[in-house]
Amino acid sequence: MLTLRGVHAGYGGGDVLRGLDLEIAEGSITCVVGPNGAGKSTVLRVVSGLLPARTGSVLLDGTPIEGLSSAAILARGIAQVPQSQALFPKMSVRENVIMGGYLLRRDRALVERRYREIAELIPLIADRSHQRAGNLSGGQRRMVEIARCLMLRPRLLMLDEPSLGLDPRSLAAVTGVIRSVIEAGATVLLVEQNVRLGLGMASHGVVMEGGRVRLQGSAAAVRDNPEVAELYLGGVPRTATEA
Repeated sequence: MLTLRGVHAGYGGGDVLRGLDLEIAEGSITCVVGPNGAGKSTVLRVVSGLLPARTGSVLLDGTPIEGLSSAAILARGIAQVPQSQALFPKMSVRENVIMGGYLLRRDRALVERRYREIAELIPLIADRSHQRAGNLSGGQRRMVEIARCLMLRPRLLMLDEPSLGLDPRSLAAVTGVIRSVIEAGATVLLVEQNVRLGLGMASHGVVMEGGRVRLQGSAAAVRDNPEVAELYLGGVPRTATEA
């Protein structure tokens, strides 16, 4: 579905991504992990059009999208839940979710139908529909942000550090929402600091370092790689014969 080839991108005068090559298969759940500064979040910003690639190409179904605006990329079915809180705090939960259907605003019946579907998928949306978003907990706000992106039924949903700053209870709730999205058939590109959590949800894993892909494969293979386990999981996993 999505291919990045030889992508260089960064901020100011320096590159964060240095010749990145990455492929995301349709129907996959890909988790990108790596140390701070590896370029994980920058990948999402380049794909969504928030940061232009200096060189290289970004292809959606074989068609270049690296020169398009963020709105045009969104219209093609790529949506991102950013790392930072991005709700309108004085607006209600319902109003925030409905804003995700802005591109559909001429078809009010469709917007309402999509909203009801999402409220059924994520009960919090129905339960807190009239509550101000600014009064929600961190985990609840994250669920509303995901719900807002789902209004357009994105082909590719990108999540940037969805577990960041959440307590265990909130994390469990957000994880449940992400699993529901996955079960509904969405293609997901996930950047996650919680390596065990992210790779546990994913079908494919990618380890980035220095703006490039250092290791990739099935999520299980990446998780069980001794080097990954040592760096991110607190030790080398035992093999079946050692267990």
